[in-house]
Amino acid sequence: MKVLFIDTATSFLRVALVSDDKLVYFYNNDEGHDMSSMIMPVLDMAFKEAGFKPSDLDKIMAVNGPGSFTGIRVGLTVAKTMAWALKIPVISISSLEVISSGFDSDYNTSLINARRGYAYVGSYDDNLNVISDDRHEYIKDKKFDGNLISYDEFDFEVNQPIIDVLKVVRKHINDEEINPHNLNPKYLKLTEAEEKFNNND
Repeated sequence: MKVLFIDTATSFLRVALVSDDKLVYFYNNDEGHDMSSMIMPVLDMAFKEAGFKPSDLDKIMAVNGPGSFTGIRVGLTVAKTMAWALKIPVISISSLEVISSGFDSDYNTSLINARRGYAYVGSYDDNLNVISDDRHEYIKDKKFDGNLISYDEFDFEVNQPIIDVLKVVRKHINDEEINPHNLNPKYLKLTEAEEKFNNND
């Protein structure tokens, strides 16, 4: 079983290849605003180093958010195109679940800064089972339960994520597959353009 994992929901570009339950390639780097220019070269490098072709893949796992609107679209466009062109099943994964994957605490709360006092928040146990659903939440003066994990600076102490791709792949390897055309972003909030449009009504 060969699996491609793509995560572009934050400033970190993550591309992983798993073959027969072994991690054979993992790229994990903060690309900032270079996500769209970096993802294809990284994918090319991934397949070359792993020694197999995209057509050898059995499944694609793509992170569909929440997080950076532009980043999510970059990753999903690549995943959808590959899945459709190569007739490969695709599965969607939460970015907040991925953030919590490297921790074994019974209660992990992942956060991504959504600006203006808001954050994307999701809580998972050490087996990546959902404790509380991912949500877009105003966090000023709010107290969170469990082990807090985030890339971002907040007014409270958080841990830096340690990503365990194999743990995520194992959790979702038998998930129901999605038609590539139905692989959609999970933004959890309106885009800025949508917000402005609604405020003008």
